[in-house]
Parts: sequence; structure tokens; C-alpha cells
Amino acid sequence: MRSVFALVLLVGLGLAGFAAMQTHQYISAMQNELAHARSKANNVEMVNVFLTSRSLRYGEHLMREDVLVAPFPEYAVPQGSYTDLDQLFPNNATHRIVLRAMDPREPLLVSKLTEPGKAAGITSLLSPGKRAFTIAVNQTSGVAGFLRPGDHVDIFWTGRTANSGEMTQLIETQVRIIAVNQSADMDRTASVTDARTVTVEATANQAAALAQAQNSGRLSLALVGIGDNAATGAIEMTQDRLLGIVREESRVEVAEKCHIRTRRGNEMVLIEIPCTN
Repeated sequence: MRSVFALVLLVGLGLAGFAAMQTHQYISAMQNELAHARSKANNVEMVNVFLTSRSLRYGEHLMREDVLVAPFPEYAVPQGSYTDLDQLFPNNATHRIVLRAMDPREPLLVSKLTEPGKAAGITSLLSPGKRAFTIAVNQTSGVAGFLRPGDHVDIFWTGRTANSGEMTQLIETQVRIIAVNQSADMDRTASVTDARTVTVEATANQAAALAQAQNSGRLSLALVGIGDNAATGAIEMTQDRLLGIVREESRVEVAEKCHIRTRRGNEMVLIEIPCTN
């Protein structure tokens, strides 16, 4: 009996020792992996990014003394950031002009500054090949004054045509607003503004179409939601379609024509004569 007890005790001690050894090896492996991960984290590639040192508003000058530099992990550098001072102030430029408001220690982005040497006017906001076209609006056609530079709108034309009478038709979609009244500031207060004119970005063909539409009828704007890129097909609305009126097609009575055949020389000709019942 004692020998059996001793054997069981010996086996138990062996199993306990084996378990302890396995646990030690597992913990050591985990510690090695953690140390390797920490070492790898400490070797992250860093990039110097230029920041603003103070609050900046639309139209202000960004000077060299307004710029800070801070290291960013390469994978976290914001798109459009400046990582080279010569890119930010090329050709020994003394300043850049702010297009969008920025808070202190915010990365300087290409989209928030004018091109070197350019003023913060409408021309600095136009994409290559685009034109600025101004549309006269009121509280109704201008979305009750809620339009802001940077918004996108659909443009509707209302006027009369020879065939269908008064109608409304979608003529342009997803057109970007670059100014409201005489302001291109995208960071204006959110309070409602009594818009009298809205300046949009358009191609030369779009500008010509808008000019014709504005001179031949009324233009109305519809604000497009942020991120709404859904394709919009042709939209046309007439008074009859609006009210569900279906008009019968008018039949045009064609007058009966009567003819007689007669010979003139060697030719047979057809001569129209009054019809008799």
C-alpha cells in the first residue's frame, strides 16, 4: 500500500513539475513577443508636419512665425499636409493667405491656403478649367438663405415653351457654390443670410447654359445633402403633370381635296378643283 502511495505521489510531483515548466515557457514566450512588439513600435517612421501656432481666420496672412513643426507617425500624416518648409513658403515667400479657419496646432493643409502669391479671392477657389457664374436669387429660390460657400446645389429652370406651356426642368446637378453675395468665406456664422446672389463654379458650356436659362426664365436652387452623390436623371414637371391632368390629343381635320386629270400636250396633269357632294 505504501509503495502505491509513493508511486502516486511521485507521478503527481512529476505532472506538477511538467505543468510548471510549460507555464514558465508560455509566459516567457509571451514576454518575448511583447518586448518585440514594443521594440517594433519604437521604430515607427516619423515625419515632420507643419502646424499653425495660433488661430487663423479666412483672409488672414500665414507668416513664417505662425508655423510650428511636430513629428507625426508616417501612417498618420493627414493628406495634403506640408512636410517641407520650401513647399509651404516656396521661393522665399513671406506669407500665404488663409482660405479656411484653423485652430492652434492644427496641421496646415493645401486646401486651406491659397497658392503662393495669390490673394484669397474667387479665382483662388476655382478648379482648373472652371468659371465663376453668378445667379440672382431671393429668399425662395435661394433656399431661404441657408446656402454657404462650399455647398452643392441642383439648379432648376422654370419658364414657358411653345409646346407645353410653363414647365420646370432640372438643368444642372451637383454645382459647387463658391460665394454667397460677395463673400467666399466658408467659415461664416451659421445664421441665416439674406442671399441676393450666389456664385457657382461651372464649365464654359454650363455658364452659357445658365446665362440662357436666367434670361429666358427663373432659376431656383435645391441644396444637396453632404455626401449625396446619387445620380439624378432627367426631371421635368409641367402644370398638367403636377395636377394629374391628361389632355386628349386634338385632331386636326384635313380638308378633302378633289382633283381631275387632264392632258396637256403629251403630259397628264392633276388639277385641284372644289369638291362637291
